[in-house]
Amino acid sequence: MSPLCDAGIETPELLIMPFPWRILRELMPRTLEGQITMEKTPSYFVTKEAPARISSMCKGTKLIVVVRDPVTRAISDYTQTLSKKPDIPTFESLTFKNRTTGLIDTSWSAIQIGIYAKHLENWLLHFPIGQILFVSGERLISDPAGELGRVQDFLGLKRIITDKHFYFNKTKGFPCLKKAEGSSKPHCLGKTKGRTHPDIDQEVVQRLRDFYRPFNMKFYQMTGQDFGWD
Repeated sequence: MSPLCDAGIETPELLIMPFPWRILRELMPRTLEGQITMEKTPSYFVTKEAPARISSMCKGTKLIVVVRDPVTRAISDYTQTLSKKPDIPTFESLTFKNRTTGLIDTSWSAIQIGIYAKHLENWLLHFPIGQILFVSGERLISDPAGELGRVQDFLGLKRIITDKHFYFNKTKGFPCLKKAEGSSKPHCLGKTKGRTHPDIDQEVVQRLRDFYRPFNMKFYQMTGQDFGWD
């Protein structure tokens, strides 16, 4: 999640960090008139206290949330953990409280994070839906210029970033910038992106799709967007 604030409102603290807002503001990069500074922390969206604290800091904050198929997201989350802790239990054993009955373990963070509708309900207590832009992680890969066009519109910016700024890297499986700002070289996502996912039993994948389906449908209704996750 990337929050952007238009007003320089001072508050005793920002989110869960015990620093005055003035100090935190000084830590942010300098910007010129006409530039917008963004702050990105993925855990904001699922942190219960975050909406109220961001709202108290700046009610006019614009929020950008990148979401992807929750099943793919859970497998990616597991893959990331596996790269650091190769001795963790299998994905299948962590997914179920009871494999026989198919009861999903929603206490596992990799599963719980993907229940987007539940987390969004908390944000809508403090922000109108019009201040939140939901970006498709899948479309960021298949049509990065299109999704970033939506971001630029949301921020009230002229559409500067277009198709001409990207090329598709077949090795990574992701689009890359043809030339990074201030550099003559292309820029791709880091080595932690595009890892090969472990093979997961398709029955487990289908159980997860069935589990997430009603939550996805509710999320579509809340956002007014159909992300096409089955």
